Order: sequence, then structure tokens, then C-alpha cells
Amino acid sequence: MQGMAEAMMTMQELNDLRLGTLDTAVSDWGIMSGRLDTLSTGGHGDVSAKKLETKTNAADWKGVNATVSREFVTKTAVEFQDVAAEAKSVLGILREASAAFKKHKADLRTVVDDVAKTNIYINDKGGAVASVPSGAAAGDADIHNPSDDELAVAQRRVKRVLWEASETDCIAARALRALAKNKHDFTGDGPGGLKEADDQQGKADADYWAKKAKEGDVKDWSDEDLARCNETLKNQRDNPGFTERFATTLGADGTLQFWRDLAAPPGGAVEGDRAKILAEVQDNLSMTLANATQSDSPAMETWKREVIAAGDKPFPIQGLTMGPNGFQVMSSLMGKGKFDEGFLHDYGKGLLEYERKFPGDPEAAWRDSTTLNYPPTDEPDDPFVGFMESLGHNPEASVEFFNDSTTVNGKELDNWDYLVAKDDDAREWPLGEDGKPFGHHALGHALESATVGVPYDSDAAPPKHSAESAELVNRIVGEYGKNPDRLDESPLNSSLGNITAEYMRDVQDGIQGRGEIATYGSNADLADLAHSNTLANFLGAVGKDPDAYGAILTSQQAVTTELINDAFHDQDKLGNVLSEAVDVRVAPGAEITGIMAESRTQAVYDDKIAADAEFNEGVVTADKWAGRAIDTGLARFPVVGGAAGWVIGDIRAAVVENYTRDSSGEAQMERDEFLATQRSGSTAAVYDATYTAATEAGVPDAQAKAMAGSASEQSKDSYGQGRQ
Repeated sequence: MQGMAEAMMTMQELNDLRLGTLDTAVSDWGIMSGRLDTLSTGGHGDVSAKKLETKTNAADWKGVNATVSREFVTKTAVEFQDVAAEAKSVLGILREASAAFKKHKADLRTVVDDVAKTNIYINDKGGAVASVPSGAAAGDADIHNPSDDELAVAQRRVKRVLWEASETDCIAARALRALAKNKHDFTGDGPGGLKEADDQQGKADADYWAKKAKEGDVKDWSDEDLARCNETLKNQRDNPGFTERFATTLGADGTLQFWRDLAAPPGGAVEGDRAKILAEVQDNLSMTLANATQSDSPAMETWKREVIAAGDKPFPIQGLTMGPNGFQVMSSLMGKGKFDEGFLHDYGKGLLEYERKFPGDPEAAWRDSTTLNYPPTDEPDDPFVGFMESLGHNPEASVEFFNDSTTVNGKELDNWDYLVAKDDDAREWPLGEDGKPFGHHALGHALESATVGVPYDSDAAPPKHSAESAELVNRIVGEYGKNPDRLDESPLNSSLGNITAEYMRDVQDGIQGRGEIATYGSNADLADLAHSNTLANFLGAVGKDPDAYGAILTSQQAVTTELINDAFHDQDKLGNVLSEAVDVRVAPGAEITGIMAESRTQAVYDDKIAADAEFNEGVVTADKWAGRAIDTGLARFPVVGGAAGWVIGDIRAAVVENYTRDSSGEAQMERDEFLATQRSGSTAAVYDATYTAATEAGVPDAQAKAMAGSASEQSKDSYGQGRQ
């Protein structure tokens, strides 16, 4: 059984790891293994244990030799075979550990070198800190100051490498200890290498904890037992040897009862330190089950079917008849990890069918209030929340789900119409303590993954937008742009802001209406929605959220800067209409800026639903959108390698400088004064971007200033259109 994991390897430990001794051990064990194998099985006609055993079994033994001597010789031969096999196992573990550690060290060096290009230094503890040259050292160079978001991403990358190195260390050490535990006997069934050792260890841990869980009374586990179980789940949650064995040994009902009993023992929700451990258990168990569903073995296929079949079954505490049903329990374990696409399809279908058949609204269907989520709250136990979170971590399953339909009692209904649209057949989402639809934050995550193409909380660069994802964006804009009041203080807005930022080229192309702006994959085709003001209404409603406001403005600035830059790349082709082409390119972004300014003004001055400081924070924390343009490969900035960081920094600085303002009491402005400052900031950002692009393209200074002035005038006009 796996005990508490050793501390994660530090940056310094991995850096200082010298593999020469390990490589020597691999070489020595290679020689030893070869010699023992020769003694065991023979070679070149040499005497061997195998030959001795063969001759012993063929001999005509008489008297006591027929038992004692034959048995001794046979056992000795088997021991030789076992010691040879064990030596081969040790060799395999050492050889693969050496290769793995070399890769971990190389991966760490890659991360350190990559982040250094953006002035980030990784210290001996693995922390990411800004390392910006002093003014004297930098000279006239444009210095990139890494953002908090860049620092956080760098630290996560380092942590991932250190975690993987620690796993290698733990697996190898545990395997070697297991081989050496018997001083007087050898084993012939040791693992052939790290992967096999990991699988064996995972299955052993799964057997131990599944047996302990099936013994019952998990509610009576001590905090120490619960912490040990959590540590095992944390260490083994990505190991198929553990995850599948644990799930299938418990069985579908056993898995659900296990969490139900842990989460809500008699007396209700758990508090204090145990509640903190349970919050970790919930997350790690969710990731364990997500990994397990990736298996298509007969045992796991049975588990998946039976979990869905148990959806309408109550899971009461001992001695009672009522309790949360299977869908509520399972969905509470779906907030983390990537569940199998096929399982999510079948689970979602079963969940929808159950709710639509239920003789009452969703609030009645899910009225059981057993605590299943930690930290505990008084929010509804709506299983659609956990299910939406699972879609938020599986983009393929999510886009398929929103394009699918479910038939109940002969009536087919699109999943989109049931969960997103607003008509007579649409779902009434249970309300949270704040009076808002409680699950809408999770619905936003699902829509975000479906449209962006990566899990909503991932740092990964999204793939090119598929036709299905782009069409879904069109539906989102159409639905909420025609019903903008549905987004008043909505938990959806943050995700909708991210979707808008990701599809900023599509948005600007829609506003421009010419189909001239290249998009990242399929185009969301927003021109008709822009023409009818539906797109503007959508942007205006979403922009009242500070985080969405920051994401949209930052992405707008990045795309507008790219489009201006593109015009100067094509100056030979554009000739005398170059200045006009620049004006055309700045207009959509300026219109968006006007819409955002009006949204912020309404939120702060009219509706009083957010403070100026929150909008400033939304701008400052929207860093990642400044670099998305370069990430997509659509930008034609004259940058190579680390120089991309300077361009991103310039875009970010322009947004922060022009769209944040002093929100202290002494600096409070009247509504109209604020809108005027926002217009000035917008035109200044356009002027600077145009002038910079022109001078870098070799345009004479006087002409560059004239073109920048023309573009800023166009920006003023379009800003005004956006406000209206």
C-alpha cells in the first residue's frame, strides 16, 4: 500500500542531479544481469541451472533421492532463475529511471530558457520572478516587464516538470524497495521497467483502498486515514493501473456510495480540517474517475453503463430511505479532469431524459439538499453544474453536446434550446443564494471549451476554430444579443468575454462587413448580426462585467495593432490608398472600444453593479489576450523568438495606459468626462500603433504622423458609433 508521498523534488535537486553514478549502476547491473542469465539459462554450452533442472527431472531417482535431492536441486534451479529475473528487473528500472531523469532535466532547462526570453528567472525553489535589466544595462532597448499571468504560467510549467521527476523518483524507489524487501528469497515476477512498476503499484494501491472502502463505515475513517487516501488519489489519479482498478473494484454503486458516505455522514456537512481534506478528495476522486473512463475495457464499459443506470437511484445514509440520487452524486465528482467523450455523451443523454421526464421543474427534481460539494454551501445540488464543468474540460464532447438533441415522450428538443435558449421548453435553472441561475458559471465554462477548443482553464494554445465551434459562437451572439437583459449581472459574462476575445478577428470582420479580415480557422459570420445591432447589443451586455471588459479590450487592441501592421506590410500593393486602408482597419476596433466605454459607464454610473477599480483590475489581469494574435500565427509582426515578448508588452502597456484610470475618491469623474477620457485613450492607442507601424515600415516621419493622425480621427468617429 502506498503511504504518504515524499516531498516533491525541488528545482535545485533536479538541477544538481548527477546521473553519472546512476549510469555506472546501469552498466554494472547490465553485466551482472548477463552473467546471472547465463548461469540461469545457459549459453555457449555452459552449465546452467536450467540444464541442471532438466537433467534432474529426467533422472531415475531412487529412495530418499527421489524426494529430498530432486526437490533440493529443482528448488535451487528455480532460485537461480528468480535471481536472474530479479536482476533483469533491477536493470530495467535503473535504465528507464536514468533515461527519464535525463528527459526531466532537459525539460527543465527548456522551460528555464524559454521564460528567460521574457525576463523571467526561475529560482532554486522553482519560483518564477521578474528579472528585468536595469535602465543602465538596457540602454535604449524596449524592456519587457513580465505580467503576473506570464509568471504564473512559467511557475506552472516548472511545477509540472518537478512533479513528473518526483513521480519517476517515487516509482523507481518503491519498485527497488519491493524487490529488496526479502533478504532470503528472490522474486521472478518483478516489473520489467518503470511503466510496468507504475502499473503494479497503482493496482496494489487500488486494491488496498477499494477493500478498505468496501469494508464500510468510511464515515468513521480518521482524519489520518482520509488524508492517506487523498494522498494516494493525488499521486495515482493519472495512472490507469490505479484508476480503472479502483473504479471497477468498487463498482458503480460502490463508487457513488463511497463519496456519498464520506461527504455527508449522519449529522450533515463536515466542517473544519476534515472539510478541507474532503475538498481535496473530491477533486482528486473526480480526476481519478475521469482517467478511468478513458479505458474501454469490458469492466470499465460496464461501470460506465451502471453509473448512468444508477442515475435515478437514491443513495441514502444507512438506516434511511431517502437521499441524493445517482446523478447528483456522480455529477459532484465531475468537476475536474477530462472524462471520456463517449461517456459524457451517454451520461448527458441520460441526465437530460431523466429531468425532462420528471413531473416537475428542475428545482423539484433536485430538491435533495445532502451536502455533496466541498467547501460546503447552501447552493442547490443541481447535477447539471458538475456535468457542465466536465464539458468545460472536454471541448470535443462539449461542442457535440450543444449540437445534439434529446427525444422524450416523442418530442425532440435541441440541447441548446433546452439549456441556453429562452422559450417555453427551456430549462428553468435553479437559483443560487444570489438569486441568479446557479449553474450558469458552469454553463459558461462548457460554452467556452466548445468554442475555444481547449479546456476553459487551460494554458494551452487553442487549435484553429472548427466550423462547428464558429457556428456555435454565431448562435451565442444571436441568442444573447437579441435578449441582452438575460446577461444582466450574469455568471455567464466572464466566459462570454473570453469567447469574444478569442473570436476578436471574427467580431471585427463582422463589424467591418467586408469579409476581408482573416480569421483563425472558420469564420463565425457575424456580419448580419452586426448589421442588425445584435452584435453591438451582445458586446454591450457582456462588457458590463469587469473581467469580460478587460479581455475584450485587450484582444481588440492586439487585433487592431495587427491589422494596422498588416496594411504596412502590403504598402507596395496598396500604394496611394495605404492611409485609407489603415483607416478602414482601425474602425471596427474603435467601435468596439466605444461600446465597451458605454458598458463600463452604465455599470459604474447607472446600474452601480461594479466599481471603477474592478474594471481597472479586469484590464490589468487580461494579459494573455495581448499575445493570442502572435500565438495564432496570423500576425505579421517583424519579430523572431523572444522579440515577440516586446510586441506583446507594448500592446499590454497601451491597454493599461489608455483604459485604466485613477479610481480614488479625489479623481472621481462625471459620466461625460469619463467617456471623453476613454475616447482620448482610444485615439491615442490607435495613433501610437499606426505611427509605430509606419516608422518601422520606413515611412518618412512627417507622413507617418499624418497617417497616424488620420487613423486617430477615424477612431474618434467609430468610437462615437460604438457608444450609440
